[in-house]
Amino acid sequence: MLTSLAFIFLAGLAMAAVCERIGLPRIIGMLFTGIVLGPYVLNLLDPSILGISSELRQMALIIILLKAGLSLNLADLKKVGRPAMMMAFVPASFEIFAFFLFAPYVLGITRVEAAVMGAVLGAVSPAVVIPRMVQLMENSYGTQKSIPQMIMAGASCDDIFVIVLFTTFVRMAQGGSAKASDFVQIPISIVFGVVLGAAAGYAYTCAHCVRNSMKVILVLGLSFLLMAVETWLKGIVSVSGLLAVVSMACMLKAKCVPEVSKRLSEKFGKLWLAAEVVLFVLVGAAVDIRYTASAGASALLMIGIALLFRAAGVFLCMARTQLNKKERLFCVIAYLPKATVQAAIGSVPLSLGLPCGQLVLSVAVLAILVTAPIGAIGMDKTYRRLLVHEGGAAGENPGA
Repeated sequence: MLTSLAFIFLAGLAMAAVCERIGLPRIIGMLFTGIVLGPYVLNLLDPSILGISSELRQMALIIILLKAGLSLNLADLKKVGRPAMMMAFVPASFEIFAFFLFAPYVLGITRVEAAVMGAVLGAVSPAVVIPRMVQLMENSYGTQKSIPQMIMAGASCDDIFVIVLFTTFVRMAQGGSAKASDFVQIPISIVFGVVLGAAAGYAYTCAHCVRNSMKVILVLGLSFLLMAVETWLKGIVSVSGLLAVVSMACMLKAKCVPEVSKRLSEKFGKLWLAAEVVLFVLVGAAVDIRYTASAGASALLMIGIALLFRAAGVFLCMARTQLNKKERLFCVIAYLPKATVQAAIGSVPLSLGLPCGQLVLSVAVLAILVTAPIGAIGMDKTYRRLLVHEGGAAGENPGA
């Protein structure tokens, strides 16, 4: 395991530095490292690491969600309440609908199988999007209109919506039927997640009296506990652990002394330097590139059609807002990347023995390889031109 961790950190950081040197996002190097080190190419990662890969990815995601919550200004978010709420489900719904309409003709699968595939592909990747939104907030790009906050909030809820639909469609594909209660779980999961996280954050602010480094450990412990609560209550009541983590961090920012919340944010930012490498290398390791070739041009066509529908959904969310055309275009770009959810559930239909399982996995892998780099590069290369820097104009460098 120690050798595998050494490979992950050293090779991951080296490839990230190479990509940064040639003008590509660091994430590309980390994903590529994971693909090469993973079981489908060189197979240099210990099975014990791969066995807990999903847990390690979840821990890394928790760290960036804490950083995001501690950077999120709730007053700013209230300014864009309706668009942020719509971003949580409208773009994903448009993309799933595109698969439902066109996948039977393009890929030769049934309507129900198309719905399953759409649910796998419909989620945006918070692991790719949220770190960039945090960076934009820190550099004051788009913050006058709360664009990063809106995208970050929408991306945090988007996955919940999609995973609930995925579970429902898989049940239908196995010969079951959809229940109204399955869809009711979506708002319940969001509400309970927010309330649970806010309660945990409030309890922490009332009780803590320790040094800053210990606060980080306590907050991490609470975050892991909130994620565990989601598992404990599964089948009883739906709770979003990820939203609970964000909600707790927001409560800490609101109730703690500003200097304390700022120091916590800085410390989680430093933790993210290591967590980022683990997250994206292990996401890459989950990608089986053998399925990419089998997907073929028809899968690329279907992904392209679905992304056009997704873009239309984002534009609909932006209707009747103060955002200009450039800012709306940036929101579309920010909602392109797919990675974590697809890596996590892409193989589930195959493991369940569904006839569409291998094709779903093939399209999911291809979507990761295509959209994660395009979305990451798109955000990194366009935000200075498309967003307004607070106190300046679009295109102004924060370091100038």
